[in-house]
Amino acid sequence: MLYIVATPIGNLEDITFRAVETLKKANLIACEDTRVTRKLLARYEIKTPLISYHQHSKLQKIDFLLTKLKEGKNIALVTDAGTPGISDPGNVLVAEAVKNNIKTEPIPGPSALTALISVAGIDMQKFVFFGFPPHKKGRETFFEKIAASDLPVIYYDSVYRIMKNLEKLQEKKPQAKIVVGKELTKMYEEIKRGEIGEIINYFKNHSDKIRGEFVLIVY
Repeated sequence: MLYIVATPIGNLEDITFRAVETLKKANLIACEDTRVTRKLLARYEIKTPLISYHQHSKLQKIDFLLTKLKEGKNIALVTDAGTPGISDPGNVLVAEAVKNNIKTEPIPGPSALTALISVAGIDMQKFVFFGFPPHKKGRETFFEKIAASDLPVIYYDSVYRIMKNLEKLQEKKPQAKIVVGKELTKMYEEIKRGEIGEIINYFKNHSDKIRGEFVLIVY
């Protein structure tokens, strides 16, 4: 069995009983960064062995994991934070497991995307999710698509590019309204709402607030 296990996006207490039990009984945990996952395992006294599996992993790593699954081993797939398969290569491993008739089972839980939706205060019955903006190629198109969307758009951003990308978004959609979630569930969690110009000015005047990971809803 391949278990797809959601883990906390910040606060280590945001994990389900089922997720803890699944990680304990698995034969192997495939994770993005073993150093990050070890902190979670230590918190819940989980002794299961780890193996790295991330966006730079080669095909041999997938083949190794598939071999273990075919041998009857149970593997739990986790990311550094949140639900696997959203902005990580988890979908690739799941697709290969399905091709090989290996059972997969979701162990649902935290997600930055749904966390921000729950406090957005706007109609989110329909929306589109764009993941992370490209670094260079495709960046213009990325924000043009946001500007053209009739539905709210959710995307992730990093501390290193948030201001540059907000300015690009303002260029493409100057009338945009935004809900920004920063460091969700963590000590410095903050949720800001307003027109894009207001959001840009806020972060320019509070540069100390630009830290961690960001989730944005544009509407």
